[in-house]
Amino acid sequence: MSAVLREAPRLARMTEADLPEVLAVETAIYAHPWTLGNFADSLRSGYECWLWRQGGELLGYFVLAAGAGEAHLLNLSVAAHRQRQGLGAALLAEALRLARVRGAMRLVLEVRPSNLAAQRLYRRFGFREVGLRRGYYPAREGREDALVMTLEL
Repeated sequence: MSAVLREAPRLARMTEADLPEVLAVETAIYAHPWTLGNFADSLRSGYECWLWRQGGELLGYFVLAAGAGEAHLLNLSVAAHRQRQGLGAALLAEALRLARVRGAMRLVLEVRPSNLAAQRLYRRFGFREVGLRRGYYPAREGREDALVMTLEL
């Protein structure tokens, strides 16, 4: 009997060279995905843009803006065929670690009311709902609100 060792997933900084692959994942999982410009602007702005890879495969990514004692999770996504395997939790844990390293005392995020899986993940980590942004997200029929959630770090 022989065992096949799989390379452990690793975190790496997102670069402009990664953007076509990131955009392919983004457009596969969202009806209203971030654009190439959104990701490029995040990189240029110096946001924390990180990828989770295993071998050559992109498993997921996150974008985090941190400053003035607060962090804002702008995007956290897992490739469609790798969802529901704990990768979202692993990415979120890494984003929280990084927010703490950057001196944040609180992390804020927005999530669609229709995205129940993401809400469950955030609540499992201790996030609580603190507000509502009306018409925040584009939707098939107009706009969708955003739940604002925070976690004290």
